[in-house]
Amino acid sequence: MPATFSPDDPSRSSPATAARNVPAGRPDFLAVIPARLASTRLPNKPLADIGGVPMVVRVARQAAASGARQVVIATDSGAVVEAAREHRIEAMLTRMDHPTGTDRLSEVATRLALPDEAVVVNVQGDEPLIDPSLVADVAAHLIAHPECAIATAAHPIAAADEIFNPNVVKVVLDARDRALYFSRAPIPWARDLFSAGQAPAGQLARAGCLRHVGLYAYRAGFLKRFPTLAAAPIETAEALEQLRALWHGERIAVRRVAQAPHGGVDTPADLERVRAHVAQFGAPAN
Repeated sequence: MPATFSPDDPSRSSPATAARNVPAGRPDFLAVIPARLASTRLPNKPLADIGGVPMVVRVARQAAASGARQVVIATDSGAVVEAAREHRIEAMLTRMDHPTGTDRLSEVATRLALPDEAVVVNVQGDEPLIDPSLVADVAAHLIAHPECAIATAAHPIAAADEIFNPNVVKVVLDARDRALYFSRAPIPWARDLFSAGQAPAGQLARAGCLRHVGLYAYRAGFLKRFPTLAAAPIETAEALEQLRALWHGERIAVRRVAQAPHGGVDTPADLERVRAHVAQFGAPAN
């Protein structure tokens, strides 16, 4: 049975670790941080030092500042569990064979015996500057949309080069701000604006393109079902895991936000950018 570390003395636990009561009027949710040690572009990424603190620990502190009832790092690495232990953060050692981060969350939801309506926010382990208020907003958005199994976020695209960049995921919404489709392609295709294969300067607002923000809130019942859902052809084609949910008829509520959040850490250059930010401005939440 994979091990779990949970602080056994609440008086010694950091705010990132201890389950707590949620004040009235605040969303009630858990934050889970999947953290794989293997990374092709940045080895040992979760343990990368940022101002003397491992990156995954900084993520956990940001998640705790969101008001989450409980914060758990879910990892396949004993080294990450040990780093969490040193900083009094709850960690769960999960199986190593999970094909996706959502499968890892599914294991956490099952092992914690969460009720199906519990809300779990997936906070990416490489987002040390994530805004805690955004985490809480996405959780609250799911709670406000009981017909949906998932909630996420998106913001207007402001740079022309992002529209045609396949690494920038776009999302199209219905009249109730639920996701119709996610794509690496420029959607919606604004025929009159994009006919030359580019977006005219100053016309992006007319196109109405939204960039997806990779932050998700799930109902625990969906997470527990997720491993039983077959991968979808559109998911494989686009290499976008969230398309599996749409393919199988699940609804995804999308919270519109005004601007892009801080970027994550995918490359050594990203890591240096975050280190410089923390050195200059300090940690955004403690």
